[in-house]
Amino acid sequence: MNPVYHQAKFINSSPHLKDTPDDQGLEIAFAGRSNAGKSSAINTLTRQNSLARISKTPGRTQMLNFFAITEHQRFVDLPGYGYAKVPEAVKKQWHALMETYLSQRKSLCGIVLVMDIRHPLTEFDWQMIDWCQHSGLPLHILLSKADKLNYGAAKNTLLAVQKELKDSPVPITLQLFSSLKKTGVDEVHQAIDLFFSLSQVEMNPVDE
Repeated sequence: MNPVYHQAKFINSSPHLKDTPDDQGLEIAFAGRSNAGKSSAINTLTRQNSLARISKTPGRTQMLNFFAITEHQRFVDLPGYGYAKVPEAVKKQWHALMETYLSQRKSLCGIVLVMDIRHPLTEFDWQMIDWCQHSGLPLHILLSKADKLNYGAAKNTLLAVQKELKDSPVPITLQLFSSLKKTGVDEVHQAIDLFFSLSQVEMNPVDE
């Protein structure tokens, strides 16, 4: 476990890229359908119950939400997608915001994609996977709510998703995760550590 993530602090929420923190340093974005448990995962990883807003109504994360980890490292909670009972025009606005962020944000160094283990690889999930493959960004997948299945069923789902993604041209790692049981936290921290450290090396290559 890396305690640095426990010091995460909210910076701001923005419906537009122009109002976001300066595009410097490194960011890891958390993506997922509105009911996948994305905000709960962020709270669990940071050991803070209300850092990322959780609602009984899926789809409440409607803006880009930024959290400072260190002076040069941030988490970004992307708008939940695909479930919320909101007008179609609003959904299109969320989609456009995410697309702009993902394609233009230079500090973005990795994606954590949260999937409900009972409903993995939805259309939205594939869109995110395809985008990561297109952009060359590493991807770590959390099969969340693993406590909803017995261990055998959860493990079988993990293996099935691994098989689906085995031919990906970009690095994809995945794991079982449960915010309720606090299982899989160390593994996520290790993946995030790797995203940050690899990008730091790319930004500051060692001269031969």
